[in-house]
Amino acid sequence: MSASTASALVLDFGGVISKTLFETHDATEAALGLAPGTLTWRGPFAQETDPLWSAMQRGELSERDYWLARSREVGQLIGEDWHDMQTFVRRARGADPMLVIRPEAERAIRIAREAGRKLAILSNELDLFYGADFRHRLPLLEHFDAIVDATHTGVLKPDPRAYGAVCDALQLAPQACVFVDDQERNIKGAIACGLSTVWFDVRHPEASYRQALHLLGLAFD
Repeated sequence: MSASTASALVLDFGGVISKTLFETHDATEAALGLAPGTLTWRGPFAQETDPLWSAMQRGELSERDYWLARSREVGQLIGEDWHDMQTFVRRARGADPMLVIRPEAERAIRIAREAGRKLAILSNELDLFYGADFRHRLPLLEHFDAIVDATHTGVLKPDPRAYGAVCDALQLAPQACVFVDDQERNIKGAIACGLSTVWFDVRHPEASYRQALHLLGLAFD
């Protein structure tokens, strides 16, 4: 697809718009009163030292299952019994969600919006992980034309219906959408449905956003 035919930017949330929990271990440790260096699992930043992440990448467990396991593990470190990811996120990230939003995401969203491109979020667990009130505490989300969240639809990426739902919400053909996600399985699902894609590299967020904006005919400046 040529850049000139793309008119919408569709973003995953966790890892793409927000920093991953791997990147904010120091803040999590401080918030929970844990000693620096307590949290050693690093996911994509050191996959060889995180066997649970590797198992998830092989399809042996879901992303939700991975984070539920980590949530329980961290809760136990402070003597609490956590049964959901939302508790982990709220306790680790505090009251100001903007502190963990990628500055590159803010910039790319602004560029796309000012250029008249449509914006959407396609997430498997936005409200599940962050809580139903999160959207009201994050002004950045006001820029989006559509938010499709499997917390409510029950349809998880890479199910083709998930991509169909966000295209329907935007009233656009799949070929008009650039989809950005940090999970390979979700990228493969989007490609199969006809969307242009960028496999987001959490280690190099600016390069990934630059590529996405290029597909929209825009510069990341």
